[in-house]
Amino acid sequence: MKRTPWPGSALALAALAALALAPAPAPAATAARRPMALDDLAALRDVGDPQVSPEGDWVAYTVRTTDLKEDRRTTNLWMTSWDGSRTRQLTFTREGESAPRFSPEGRWLSFLAARGGDDEKTQLWLLERAGGEAEKITSLKGDIGDYAWSPDGRRIVLVVRDPDPAEPEKNRPGSADASKKTPRPIVIDRFQFKRDEVGYLGERRQHLALLDVATRRVDSLTTGRFNEYLPSWSPDGSRIAFVSNHSADIDRTDNFDLFVIDARPGARPRQLTTYSGADCAPEWGSRPAWSPDGRSIAYPRGGRPELIEYGIHQLAVIPASGGAERLLAPQLDRNVASPRWSADGRSIWFLLEDDRAIDLARIPAAGGTIERVASGSRTIDSFDLGAGGRLAVRAGGPLAPAEVFALDGGALRALSTQNAPLLARLALAPVEETRFRSRDGTEIHGFLVRPAEARAGRRVPTLLRIHGGPQSQFLGQFSTEWQLFAAAGYAVVAANPRGSSGRGEAFCKAIYADWGDVDAQDVLAAVDDAVARGIADPNRLGVGGWSYGGMLTNYVIAQDTRFRAATSGASISNILAGYGTDQYVRDYEYELGRPWEHPEVWTRISFPFYHADRIVTPTLFLCGEKDFNVPLLNSEQMYQALRSLGRDTRLIIYPGQFHGIGKPSYVRDRMQRYLDWYATHLRANGGGEPRARPAAAATH
Repeated sequence: MKRTPWPGSALALAALAALALAPAPAPAATAARRPMALDDLAALRDVGDPQVSPEGDWVAYTVRTTDLKEDRRTTNLWMTSWDGSRTRQLTFTREGESAPRFSPEGRWLSFLAARGGDDEKTQLWLLERAGGEAEKITSLKGDIGDYAWSPDGRRIVLVVRDPDPAEPEKNRPGSADASKKTPRPIVIDRFQFKRDEVGYLGERRQHLALLDVATRRVDSLTTGRFNEYLPSWSPDGSRIAFVSNHSADIDRTDNFDLFVIDARPGARPRQLTTYSGADCAPEWGSRPAWSPDGRSIAYPRGGRPELIEYGIHQLAVIPASGGAERLLAPQLDRNVASPRWSADGRSIWFLLEDDRAIDLARIPAAGGTIERVASGSRTIDSFDLGAGGRLAVRAGGPLAPAEVFALDGGALRALSTQNAPLLARLALAPVEETRFRSRDGTEIHGFLVRPAEARAGRRVPTLLRIHGGPQSQFLGQFSTEWQLFAAAGYAVVAANPRGSSGRGEAFCKAIYADWGDVDAQDVLAAVDDAVARGIADPNRLGVGGWSYGGMLTNYVIAQDTRFRAATSGASISNILAGYGTDQYVRDYEYELGRPWEHPEVWTRISFPFYHADRIVTPTLFLCGEKDFNVPLLNSEQMYQALRSLGRDTRLIIYPGQFHGIGKPSYVRDRMQRYLDWYATHLRANGGGEPRARPAAAATH
């Protein structure tokens, strides 16, 4: 549905070798460029998680590829020299690897993997950089979700999930075949009891453990009823900072705090922060950052609890011995993430979200003027700072999908070129930044993609595409969806309406408890702008999105009848149906209140369902069968309502899929269905008078 923290890498699938993130050099005259095609979805590679070696001469990273025969995606490890002259693939497995990290002395590259079958647990592996096979160095009953090396390389702190008590031990003597056992009943006794891709939540937790690298011995560091996240070693290796929620009922609040514990079994953690909101919220993936002298810890502090995901995350520093936190840029009305101290301790690097972009920035450790070191119409969503000061980033732009770059003298230099051969053959449609006024005069920003016919001055069928979240935004990054629509002859308008991040807290919270009102007017203004500029054919307009993008699609077609086709993915319109059936019960009660106490609010924002008779747009609904984020029942309800009314509608269900559709054949199928649905309703019979738009659309 919504609540998607940044930075993210959705649709950022490749990158080009160019300093300014520009398109690849023109190929030879014999190799004519062509528009992007559906087959290219499987050919693109997703590059991520850059890690600089201790000596700074190599950068490791992950590369995810598609195996069409097995209908799955696999991630392997690669490494490129700092000067870019040598590139090596390090792993070649079917199961895949993640989280590559260099040992402090540089001898080893560690990673997480679950090799040996689908029932294997994710464990820690070591690969000697001099060569040879990787070695599994843990055999725990639970999965390892995260880890960090101690500064001296002798120990590793692990984040280990409790084993499932209902799962039989593998190869236990005398144990019955697990497939022949009747599953145990699922007992629910928690306030929040489900989560997408995890399933029903019980009493299992994840805790910290210490691994001795030489002996392979693992000792528990934390226990109990709380979860621990994002461990980070002090520079002298004596302490570990981590994040945990120690509230009386962890399901009812996001009150995460920083803790510090001595790095020895039996030690007791000490709570550092006491702010009532989220300090270093785990879903943001920003590990606590120790200063080089070990006296301070930097972290992102969340907004006020009642603002949930609408609140701004600010850069904070707190003494490691305890005390009051200090905001380094209290007037900065933008989200920050991933702080890292410079080697001399004088400044802090971090990621700064802004309008349609994420920049790499730096601020003096005492506070002061923010320097945007790498900025522009692009997205830098992760980086690593090596011990010698060398810095590698994952960066991409609208025509340059994400790749690994070195920061050299303030400029970005390509280190990996995984997709350059493919992209050199493609004729990508240009992506323009746009600004326009909504109905009440508010300036809205977005993007416009014009196909060849539109660039030649002709009006073309046009698609309004809406992002999820809603607290996220369309960024200056590569979108396969936009390019495939443009290749099919559609213009694409993509707005960042109120409710989006990147424009400050007031802009983001403008839709608080009032979904489908001003945000609907903002995205409709994007269409009006494209029509006024002579690009969009007003008789052939389509709309669509996924998650909150699907929700806002439903809001739009329930109050504006000009669209001839809509695609609504993983959406909800009868909001009451979400209470207790999805994973957002805490958010609902903060933002909307309890349904029985504020029924008028719940009814008002559910108008696309309770006024489904106003919808005349042919609508394609799509959802994953196992989606706990925005469960399938919500799409089923809207499909059933429109089918009852005799509207042109269809429901597509992807078996075994969660909120994010991951199986390659389904990803392609979804895109093909988008193209087919829009082609059926927009490409033919495009003439005639445009459908009327209601004078007062927001009548809910």
